[in-house]
Amino acid sequence: MPRYLVTGCAGFIGSTLTDALLADGCEIVGVDAFTEYYDRAAKDAALAGARDHPSFTLLEHDLASDPIPDDALEGLDGVFHLAARPGVRASWGAGFEAYVSDNILATHAVADAAGAGGLRLVFASSSSIYGNALAYPTSEDTPPSPISPYGVTKLACEHLLAAHARDSGLDHVALRYFTVYGPRQRPDMAFSRIVAALVTGGEFEIYGDGSQSRDFTFVADAVAATIAAMSEAPAGATYNVGGGSEAALRDVVALVEELGGRSLDVRYGERAAGDVKRTLADTARVRSELGWEPRTDLRAGLAAQLDAAGALASSAG
Repeated sequence: MPRYLVTGCAGFIGSTLTDALLADGCEIVGVDAFTEYYDRAAKDAALAGARDHPSFTLLEHDLASDPIPDDALEGLDGVFHLAARPGVRASWGAGFEAYVSDNILATHAVADAAGAGGLRLVFASSSSIYGNALAYPTSEDTPPSPISPYGVTKLACEHLLAAHARDSGLDHVALRYFTVYGPRQRPDMAFSRIVAALVTGGEFEIYGDGSQSRDFTFVADAVAATIAAMSEAPAGATYNVGGGSEAALRDVVALVEELGGRSLDVRYGERAAGDVKRTLADTARVRSELGWEPRTDLRAGLAAQLDAAGALASSAG
């Protein structure tokens, strides 16, 4: 039975990864600090299934402030490092200190532990490191140029892992996720807010004019790439993980309205600082080296997220 450490196990992607690994017969030590970025109740709900699994152990722990306990590291076959302070808008101003702590300092601690144990570390990076990219589709060889403090911290983490690799031989793989969505998505993300507005009849605000486009990636596809990276990727590899479903935000709104059979009350606000105009991943490398393919298109993925939100609303009501 493979044994893995999953940091950020109560988060959106982390909890989905944890469930997939448990279903594959793995033993999981989950680490999460349950920060205040969004409501803990959502994280507890995401972990509900894992908590009932006999092969799951939860360690509530702040990676940036204390070393990982030795017993949590015993017998591991690898580390999936998904713990991070997410979000572009909140990373400006005084909020940046938390991003330095939860992203850079936490990654340094995890790299120390993985390197000392001779463990492979699969790291969740972000398309935010590219900023407004020089070319589309954007390949992994494109010079990074982040335009948000969040993106800067993610790029710093990639460089930090490379430094650990040069110094101690850390075996690591970096995955640059492109706008992951699906059931359990963080409540501050656009799709969650759109779906919530549709389910509750509330208002939805678009930051900007809605023309900004993203390469959307369904969470199960992102998780499949993450698992493949642990066993298949060469040491030091970096991969884009993009779903190939590029769409403008206003077109996503129209699709959700079509799927839900009702109109949304949409308001347009100011463009958010650090918000890039477009993302589109060149995924040739991850396809050829890991044999990974996205399986879920935007319509099917949004339908799944809408169904999950509707079921949650019904159970709460």
